[in-house]
Amino acid sequence: MQVTETLNEGLKRGYAITVTAAELDAKVNEKLVEAQPEVEMKGFRKGKVPMALLKKQFGERVLGEAMQEAVDGAMNEHFESTGDRPAMQPDVKMTNEDWKAGDDVNVEMAYEKLPEIPEVDMSGIKLEKMVVKADDDAVAEALGNLAETAQDFKARKKGSKAKDGDQVTFDFLGKVDGEAFEGGAAEDYPLVLGSGSFIPGFEEQLVGVKADEEKDVTVSFPDDYQAEHLAGKEAVFECKIKEVKEPVAAEVNDELATKFGAEDLDGLKAQISERLEAEYTGAARAVMKRGLLDQLDGLVSFELPPSLVDAEAGQIAHQLWHEDNPEVEGHDHPEIETTDEHKKLAERRVRLGLLLAELGQKAEVTVTDAEMTQAIMAQARQYPGQERQFFEFIQQNQQMQQQLRAPLFEDKVVDHIVESATVTEKEVSKEDLQKAVESLEEE
Repeated sequence: MQVTETLNEGLKRGYAITVTAAELDAKVNEKLVEAQPEVEMKGFRKGKVPMALLKKQFGERVLGEAMQEAVDGAMNEHFESTGDRPAMQPDVKMTNEDWKAGDDVNVEMAYEKLPEIPEVDMSGIKLEKMVVKADDDAVAEALGNLAETAQDFKARKKGSKAKDGDQVTFDFLGKVDGEAFEGGAAEDYPLVLGSGSFIPGFEEQLVGVKADEEKDVTVSFPDDYQAEHLAGKEAVFECKIKEVKEPVAAEVNDELATKFGAEDLDGLKAQISERLEAEYTGAARAVMKRGLLDQLDGLVSFELPPSLVDAEAGQIAHQLWHEDNPEVEGHDHPEIETTDEHKKLAERRVRLGLLLAELGQKAEVTVTDAEMTQAIMAQARQYPGQERQFFEFIQQNQQMQQQLRAPLFEDKVVDHIVESATVTEKEVSKEDLQKAVESLEEE
């Protein structure tokens, strides 16, 4: 087997690999010898089929496997001997397209290797950690928000008109072409106007109704309505309004606390305080992490694989385009061009990603199975009722596992660096922390 270097330019590498016909033939024979004991053929006992006959019968079928294994073996041997680590999957192609049995196999392999990461002196890294305490005002604000989410309704004055957000209690009977239809009637139904619970256009027509009033509401079922016999048809709902209620926030008391799983109001306040400080800690960590990455970025400089930078720049451009065009959910859109700004950000991300990977490897940082399981379960909760299917999907998808593992690994490397850095705590207000977080989002 011959491996000849054809390109050595920066991080780009190219090689011509030749697998001789003799080597390939030996590989085929090796695979046939391995399979011979299990082969049965008419006229021969099991395992006693002559090699010449085996080769005639199965040689061509085995040849493809032998060729692939030979090329893969040559590549693996090359990477082991050179120590090169390809930045992306190497581009491998057979150059003698008119190849026939008995010919050598000629293959070209091209890739960009990962750069050597220089040693980084991190002794001078100094970080500031913002500390925010959950004060009484913050707890009171959070309690008020909880009270609003647990809102009650109280009857409006007699004769008051219903407003958007009010709860209207009413009886209704729906008809299509003058005939009542199944599921189109109810009594004492409580509907919050603006909730989107009913067919589009229904709730808006109840804005302005009063108790003891009767009103016909005319709407059309959507063309894709689940009940096919109603899809696209116009319906008239005869409505009898019983009561109109306005929303009121629940009272902040022990009863509210029990709704949220606490024993009493003091217990709920303690839970809120703990949750707020956990949120503050998470936000402060994000700010400190940005400060660390900024310092690391200034400590190192090395050549970057163009393929990684281009891929990252394309991903950044694509993500930002969708943020600017939220109405486009799929990927059926014009090609998105990358700018110098996208490329500059991509270079920073790739440089820091490679550096953190190197530091993590040297520090023997690993993501445990338990940490991966926890991360998968956290993602699965976003799909209520389908958690098990999501979990199984992740287990069978290596790429998705890597997408979950990468940020876990990065955070553990960051924690490792922070442990040896000089960290100064600074107590600040919630507003100061919020400004610092907003500045991260702007960059």
